Amino acid sequence: MKSKPNDAIDLDAIKWVVRLDAAPEDAHLRAAFEHWQSLGTNRRGAYIRAKAAWHALDPLMIFPAESIKPPIEGRIPRRAILAGGVGAATIAVCGAGFLFGAREEVSTPIGEIRHVPLADGSLMNVNTDSSVQVTLESGLRQIKLDKGEVWFQVAEDKERPFVVSAGPVRVRAVGTAFSIRRREEGADVLVTEGIVETWSQDDENRKTRLEAGSKVFVSDNFGPERVISVGPDIQRTLAWRDGEIALSGQSLAEAAAEFNRYNEQKLIIDPGLANEGLTGWFRTNEPQTFADAAARVLGAAVAINGNEIRVSRRDEK
Repeated sequence: MKSKPNDAIDLDAIKWVVRLDAAPEDAHLRAAFEHWQSLGTNRRGAYIRAKAAWHALDPLMIFPAESIKPPIEGRIPRRAILAGGVGAATIAVCGAGFLFGAREEVSTPIGEIRHVPLADGSLMNVNTDSSVQVTLESGLRQIKLDKGEVWFQVAEDKERPFVVSAGPVRVRAVGTAFSIRRREEGADVLVTEGIVETWSQDDENRKTRLEAGSKVFVSDNFGPERVISVGPDIQRTLAWRDGEIALSGQSLAEAAAEFNRYNEQKLIIDPGLANEGLTGWFRTNEPQTFADAAARVLGAAVAINGNEIRVSRRDEK
């Protein structure tokens, strides 16, 4: 049987994206789509590209809720395009084609968390006070984390490795999910799905493979340190994706440092309480709720002075 040319497959992929968006619960339609996709590996790639462009037509989802931005001026809602039929969708997808080979920059101020779909079908969640540069090329997907923290859900594409750089630290994946947080002298890498390979550009002979449920600190100068199994705590570590901070016995000093990443109003912990532990779930934008909870548990006092929330021991009478 003669193979379809790529442009015909791309057009078919666009049609499938439109149909599935209109009837996501249709089991017969889903079965027909799975059959079409099974006819060739290039069909999956075409569908991923079409779907990414389709979703790129929606505004970014931004947390917390009070910081949600309005749709980008001039952007056409997907439902309006659906009403216009596949022809309009073709224009939309072709118009988004410029994203491949182009450079995209995403920055978040203090307190903002963004969920950003990429043109290759991947997704990145960008944490507070972060800066990321994305370059999608024909043979390589390059991401540069200048500061902050990002979690990636990587679309599988064996012909285009997905490589993240954070200073000298490198992480390479094909189809997986992981987070990376830039630190002063290296980066934390945490894998939630699949396997990644990580190393320091300053010591490329020390590469480490990291499996789901594990994490490692990668030093700028010396490469990966000891791999640690995270286990059930992995969801706590990534609670920030939902605008939450999950504590499981961390010291008040550590907890305060986390809250201070998300808020202009800073927590200050009295040295006598700094090593006390606390467990609980809190919203990232509610440092006072945390301070009040710590005060109740530890019999401490809370004092607010401008942009400072101080937690200290009560004066002994």
